[in-house]
Amino acid sequence: MCHPVLVLHACRARRRVVYNDLTMTQQCEHFAEIRDVAARTDGCEECIAIGSTWTQLRVCLTCGHVGCCEDSQHAHALQHFNTTAHPMIASFERGDTWGWCYVHHRYFDPMPGSLPKRRSPLGRLLSRLTGR
Repeated sequence: MCHPVLVLHACRARRRVVYNDLTMTQQCEHFAEIRDVAARTDGCEECIAIGSTWTQLRVCLTCGHVGCCEDSQHAHALQHFNTTAHPMIASFERGDTWGWCYVHHRYFDPMPGSLPKRRSPLGRLLSRLTGR
């Protein structure tokens, strides 16, 4: 059985999605745990440490941890949830506005508030050069 995020994420149309008779922009009690966080890295923290690659990235909306998605070999974003119980993640891919509640297995698009943004390659280079 396909994971709903993967099925719905594959459809890039920017519209409200209905899944199991629920509009995916409804509220979740775990929205209260969303913090104004900055992503801690520009790639999966654990994959960078072990020299591995990832498919797509997710950012924890409680602490800013960046982990790889469940399609990646190690699924570090899910491992982070299993370790910390931080319930809400968002896609860390440019242009995406969706998020996921691990506790309720619910997809939300768009997520409330502003989401951490992934810097472009040029932005990363400029940050290195300027020391910011």
